[in-house]
Amino acid sequence: MSHDGMSREEYEEYQKQLVEEKMERDAEFATKKAERACLRSCLREKYRLPKSEQDEIMIQQAGDDIDVPEELVKMVDENAPQEEENQSILDQMQNIQNMDMEQIKEKAQATLVEIKSKAEEKCTVM
Repeated sequence: MSHDGMSREEYEEYQKQLVEEKMERDAEFATKKAERACLRSCLREKYRLPKSEQDEIMIQQAGDDIDVPEELVKMVDENAPQEEENQSILDQMQNIQNMDMEQIKEKAQATLVEIKSKAEEKCTVM
């Protein structure tokens, strides 16, 4: 009996080849999923977000040979200076909290007076 013009041996070889190709694709897919899980894990760690149990399981199933692609690692690292910038903004906010409220009011009032006088210079209607 032939399957689409193939002998039994050819058909069995073809089926075997299909199974091998599917196993290779499945392995590549699992590796990609684990790489993504690893990247998400790195990002969660960087931004101090809660860990994902699902990602941890996926990484464990893939084994220790999972590496995040270099381009993605660079993207994670590129955001590091921004985080430091955000930290300095937080530091500034804390400095504001430590400032004397009277000093803040005086500064705000002086700024308001300055803006008003400049506006009056430019607009004679006021």
